[in-house]
Amino acid sequence: MTLIIVTILFSYVLGSLSFAVIVSRAMGLPDPRSFGSKNPGATNMLRGGNKLAALLVLFGDALKGWLAVWLTNHVVSPHHLNALEDIAALAVFIGHGYPIFFGFKGGKGVATALGILLALNPLLGALTFLSWLFMIIFSRISSLSALTALVVAPVLSLWLSPASVQRWTVFVLAVLLLAHHHSNIRKLLSGKETVFKKP
Repeated sequence: MTLIIVTILFSYVLGSLSFAVIVSRAMGLPDPRSFGSKNPGATNMLRGGNKLAALLVLFGDALKGWLAVWLTNHVVSPHHLNALEDIAALAVFIGHGYPIFFGFKGGKGVATALGILLALNPLLGALTFLSWLFMIIFSRISSLSALTALVVAPVLSLWLSPASVQRWTVFVLAVLLLAHHHSNIRKLLSGKETVFKKP
């Protein structure tokens, strides 16, 4: 029980580190919660016109998702509860969406979910990323790419994830991501979603 509590608290606090806000403050940029979609994530940082900042946020948010699962699996409980890494995965994702350090108003979690998937199952994470990459190149719409990936990931997990608990974790992540994208879904249906111009 102690391991579970420690894992949840550590992963949640790690997830609460909003790299969009941290990078913006470090680089003297406007708060991402004050412009564009007001979402503290890599896509909104890109809307602000700073590609380096967007890349740093993308890497940081993905890294914390990966790190929470990896540390749990290799340090906290390498020979104990196999499901503990799945608990860490959900806790770090919830921390990103509802960060204790930033008024419980966080990002949508696409990059963090990718980091989680890469730690849980590298092949699953890589194939999910490729589905996102293909759609972003094809459509130039970030939310559509994310929605495509969140549909692909649970389907792939049925094939690639040997443990049923991991399949459920991927499914829950997909549902949470879907909930975070409710406003984007409405914009997509109405044809008002932002399309990124080709570089």
